[in-house]
Amino acid sequence: LQSYWLHAHVITCFVGYAAFAVSAGVAVMYLLKARQEEAKTEGGVIGLFPSTKILDDLVYKSIIWGFPFLTAGIITGAAWANYAWGTYWSWDPKETWSLIVWLVYATFLHARITRGWHGKRAAILSIVGFLATIMCYLGVNLVLSGLHSYGGS
Repeated sequence: LQSYWLHAHVITCFVGYAAFAVSAGVAVMYLLKARQEEAKTEGGVIGLFPSTKILDDLVYKSIIWGFPFLTAGIITGAAWANYAWGTYWSWDPKETWSLIVWLVYATFLHARITRGWHGKRAAILSIVGFLATIMCYLGVNLVLSGLHSYGGS
């Protein structure tokens, strides 16, 4: 199973996951800051956050950065699977969840670029995407069975 495809696959997926983690964290900051602004209160730790406009832009930029890495991770994973098992895609739970994660972030980018989604909707979709990412990485690895599982039955 050792090949250069494995290294490329793992590195690109992890970089994508890291960018999505940043995006989700900033999205939570956005939602907290927006709530504070709606309540017309100031101060506290949330008062130290950048403006909602800056936070919204950071959510978008993190996803813009992570999406190509996830895409490359899926492609290199398919190349590695073909090298190791003779098939590019087998609908393994990890492959399926990777596709779900990719579709959530593709939806985010499409909604942002074509529909102008900003603010709360974008922040919530970013968080949903990261929850799917957590399921893809931890849930599949530890709970479900398949080629990528390290626990479960």
